[in-house]
Amino acid sequence: MSERQPQVLDIEQIIKAKAGSKAKYIPRFVINWFKKFMHLDFINTYLKEGYMGVEFCENCVKYLKVNIEIEGLENLPKDGRKYTFVSNHPLGAIDGVTMGWILGREYDGNIKYLMNELLMNLKGMAPLGIPINKLGGQSRNLPRLIDDLFMSDSQVLMFPSGKCSRIIDGKIQDPPWGKAFITKSIKSGRDVVPIHFIGRNSDRFYSLDKWTKRLGIKMNLPMLTLPSEMYRSQGSTYRVVIGKPISCGTFDKSKTHAEWAEEIRRKVYEL
Repeated sequence: MSERQPQVLDIEQIIKAKAGSKAKYIPRFVINWFKKFMHLDFINTYLKEGYMGVEFCENCVKYLKVNIEIEGLENLPKDGRKYTFVSNHPLGAIDGVTMGWILGREYDGNIKYLMNELLMNLKGMAPLGIPINKLGGQSRNLPRLIDDLFMSDSQVLMFPSGKCSRIIDGKIQDPPWGKAFITKSIKSGRDVVPIHFIGRNSDRFYSLDKWTKRLGIKMNLPMLTLPSEMYRSQGSTYRVVIGKPISCGTFDKSKTHAEWAEEIRRKVYEL
């Protein structure tokens, strides 16, 4: 059991870190509205418990009173080898926490994955994650960080879409998956375990995404609603379906790495 590290999120400090000198132009009422919108009191009540790593993930699921139905748990390899676990990303927050709990529990906490900007600010996720700030200078080091991750002794979890699902062609699904997990799995000799997380965000989330695209807004506004989406998910039930491992030797030259990534994406949605 890890030593607890209680935390309180300070939105003003986060905004200052992101906005820099422009932060002083943000009106107080906007900051106060954002605190309420993201249910900061609800989040901080949990963060004050100070759970770390797998305990953070497990107790977060319990705090939200979310029910997780798991199918195919027997497909998780127990041969001592290192694997790449890949999943679709329908929710953007709870799915990441849930997968950290499921895989962390099965592999004694020895699981690592790239964290998005939202999770970067949570101390409890730090033992499981490689924090990546896509908007900052750290993005220049991303290739090296991914290389180090795959060559480590940790199990690797990836959400190859890079962002959570949207409505595409009339269905809620991930954008095209990146090929990095194929390339790095081949190089590191890791077989791939496909996982299908079945769930969805609110209609509000998808409507905001639609209008953001329609109006040509570059900022990822839907991402800002993810804490609120998490709050609204209380009492929900989600299914996780784990498929059988796919040998990295499968990824031969009959397809490009991008085509193999799309093939695995398709297999995930078939689970």
